[in-house]
Amino acid sequence: MPRTSTTYRPTGRVLTLLELLQSGGTRTTTELAERLGVDGRTVRRYVNQLIDLDLPVEPVRGRYGGYRLAPGHRLPPLMFDDDEALAVLLGLIAGGRAGLTTGAATASETAAAKIRRVLPARLARRLDTVLESLALTAPSGSFDAPDAEVLLTLADAVRHRRPVAIRYTDREGRRSDRTLHPYGIVVHSGRWYVTGGDPASGEDRNLRLDRIADARALPGSFEEPAGPDPAERLLSGFATADYRYEVTVRVHGTVEQIRARLPASVARVEEAEAEQVEGMDPVTERWLRVEIRAERLDWLPPVLASLDLPFVIERPAELRDLVVAFADRLASSARRT
Repeated sequence: MPRTSTTYRPTGRVLTLLELLQSGGTRTTTELAERLGVDGRTVRRYVNQLIDLDLPVEPVRGRYGGYRLAPGHRLPPLMFDDDEALAVLLGLIAGGRAGLTTGAATASETAAAKIRRVLPARLARRLDTVLESLALTAPSGSFDAPDAEVLLTLADAVRHRRPVAIRYTDREGRRSDRTLHPYGIVVHSGRWYVTGGDPASGEDRNLRLDRIADARALPGSFEEPAGPDPAERLLSGFATADYRYEVTVRVHGTVEQIRARLPASVARVEEAEAEQVEGMDPVTERWLRVEIRAERLDWLPPVLASLDLPFVIERPAELRDLVVAFADRLASSARRT
């Protein structure tokens, strides 16, 4: 809690000592004595009071010894100042809305409620005014959260470069047991993915965590191949996945202009054959080939129009018809106006 005075009663000093230890690491007796305004003997007495309350305070021997809290324990009370409490609660709320939670969909709500209950009344009232005045737009979709144990197992395998055995259900509902060399975990548009190598096929895989029913670390280790980072691998995989339509469009402009409307998760962009266009800089503005895989084509005409750049549709023919129809509708609307 924020302190308004440097004068403490003994109970206040004990709570301040707990707050200092909760911040992590080892605190020397000299440092604690200076922060509390007492001598080393009194620090040891306060430490014993915390131990009497079953709080796991450990002595650390040696030249730079002192005291620390043993890891893995849940320690009341939560010593948040205003900024910290607001950051935690808003983070839980925003994370839940963005799909950045695991386990039950209500996990972020119950965690926020537990923190709210142990806050002092003054601070709780101030935070309530923020939460009551806060409005969040509806999320873009409702996604299944990954299993917490699966997430933790995969994260450990990523860190230590260990292969994992997983049980996976694909989008067709087919279940299979697989071995994966996990490179990294990526959250994209509210969904959790693990990207990694399939040692059986030698190909990269991007798998949804909510479709993994079980994950188990295997003996041994692997070397991650050189190349893009996990997020780039995921986006590249989206752009090259199998879909109903394979679209190729040549656009005259810059990569930045195209990426503003067609991100890497949607399209691949590469340089096309040189072709000069009057009034355009051949160095910075050139023909680029854009390749898109899509299940539907109806969303593409307005996107292509929003580029406001010359473009040529190479395939499919259906897209040309849709663009012409879209242009006719725009022209008709303009004439009515």
